Amino acid sequence: MAETLSELKRPRSRSSSSSGSQSSEYPNDEFTGGLAVATASRLNTTTITTNGVAGSSRNSDRPSEPSRKRAKVYEEVERMLVHCPAPRSQADGYHDSARLVRDDTYYLQDGSCVLQVENTLFNVHRTLLGKDGSLFSSMFQLPQGEHEPEGTDACPIVLQGDTVAEFKHFLWVLYALPHELLEVTSPQIDLTRLSRLIDIARISFKYHFKSLETWALDVITDHVTRKPSPIFSVPTSRITATATNTATAAALASPSAIAANGALISRLMRLGQLCTHERLLTNVITVVRALMVYSVQYAHLAMTLADELNLRALRGIAYFAVMQQGDIVTRGSPNVPEDAIVDEDGRLIVSHQQKLRLLSGYHRLTMLWEHLRATPLKFDHALACGATWHQHGCSQCWLDFWKEKSKGESVLDLGLADVPGRLRAIEKEFARWGSATYMHNDCRLTVRKAIQDKIKLIEDALPDYFEDEET
Repeated sequence: MAETLSELKRPRSRSSSSSGSQSSEYPNDEFTGGLAVATASRLNTTTITTNGVAGSSRNSDRPSEPSRKRAKVYEEVERMLVHCPAPRSQADGYHDSARLVRDDTYYLQDGSCVLQVENTLFNVHRTLLGKDGSLFSSMFQLPQGEHEPEGTDACPIVLQGDTVAEFKHFLWVLYALPHELLEVTSPQIDLTRLSRLIDIARISFKYHFKSLETWALDVITDHVTRKPSPIFSVPTSRITATATNTATAAALASPSAIAANGALISRLMRLGQLCTHERLLTNVITVVRALMVYSVQYAHLAMTLADELNLRALRGIAYFAVMQQGDIVTRGSPNVPEDAIVDEDGRLIVSHQQKLRLLSGYHRLTMLWEHLRATPLKFDHALACGATWHQHGCSQCWLDFWKEKSKGESVLDLGLADVPGRLRAIEKEFARWGSATYMHNDCRLTVRKAIQDKIKLIEDALPDYFEDEET
C-alpha cells in the first residue's frame, strides 16, 4: 500500500430513527479511528492509495457509475483492513505475537476468522461478521492474492481503535439469545448494561452494522426517556432547591451526582453526535435542561459539550444558564487549577473563548432589552375593537401598561440580560391586569400571544447571541 488512512469517516444515509442534520463525523480519534490498510496484494493488481483508487471520482476522468461504486468499496475496506502487518513498536499499538492471548469466551473452536484487538485474539464466524452489509462483508469478497490468507492465528485481522471490553460487548450481541437480550431491553437496566449498549452502538457504527446500530441506539433512547429514569439521578417532577423536596435537590447538586450524571451525559451526547441520532440527542438535552436547575455545573458541562460537538440546540441554553447563574474565572489565571471545573472559591473555570462568548451574549441581550423597554410590542387590533371600541384608546392603554410594568419590581428583580424572564414577568402582570382596563378583550388575547411569541423567538435565537464577535 502507498499510504495508511488513520481515520474512518463514513458518509452514509441514516435510518428513520437516526436521521438528523448534523454531520456524522466526530473529531475524536477514539471514534473515527478505523482499521489499518491492507497490502496491495490483498487486492491483486488493484493498488489503493490515499490519493485515489484507479477509476475513483478523484481522478480527472470521470468513471462510470459501477467503477465509482467499486472504488468506494475498496476505499471502505482500505480503511478497515490489516493484512499481516509488519513489526511495529508498542507505541504504535502493536503487540508481540508471543504475548497474544486467546479470549476465554469468543475464541471459538469452530470459528472461521481470527481477529486481534489489542493483545487478544477472537475466533468467530465469518457469516456473522459479514451480515447487515458490514465492512467485513466487503472485505471477505475481495480476492485473496498469492499471500497467506488473513484471519488465522498466524495472520489475524488487526482491529485498531477498539478495546477488548468494547469488542466483547459487540460480539455478545452477535451471539446473544433472545432471553439474553432482555438484559439490556428491560426497564430494570443498570449502568453496566447501558455501557454495554453504548459500546455495541459505537462498534456497529464503525463497522457499518446498520440494523444493529439502529437497534442499540433506539434501546438507549428508550432508557433515557423512561420515567422514572433508571440511569439518571433525575426526579419525576421539576423542582428547585427552594421547593419542598430540598433533599432531592441537594442530592442532585452533590459532587458525586454531578460526576456520575456528567460522565453519562458526555458519553451519550458523543454517541448521539457520532451516529447523528437526533432523537437521542434531543432527549439527552432535555435531561440536561432539567438538571441545570440544581447546579450550574451541569450548565458548564453542557456549554463545554456544545462547543466540542457543535450542538446549536444546546449551546444557547447552556451559555445562557452559565451567564445567569455562574461566577466565572478564566482558565490559566493565577491560582486557578488547570483541569478542575470550579476553583477554591466555587467559581466556574471557563476558557478564554467561552468567556468572550459569555460577555458577547450579555452585551447583546442587554441591548435587546433596552430596545424592547423603549419600544412596546406591536399587535394587530381585533376586528371587533375597530367596530365597538376606540382603537387609539386601546393602544394607549397598552402603551401605559408597558411603560409601567417594564420597570416594575418583578422585572427589575431579574438580571438585565434575562430578557425571556423579564418578558414572562410582564406577561404574568398582564394576566393579572383584570377587566378594569380600556382594552378590548380580543386585543388583550392578541397582546398576550404576542408576548409569548416574542419569548419563543428570543429563546430559539439564543445560540446567535453567544456567537464570537468575528462571526
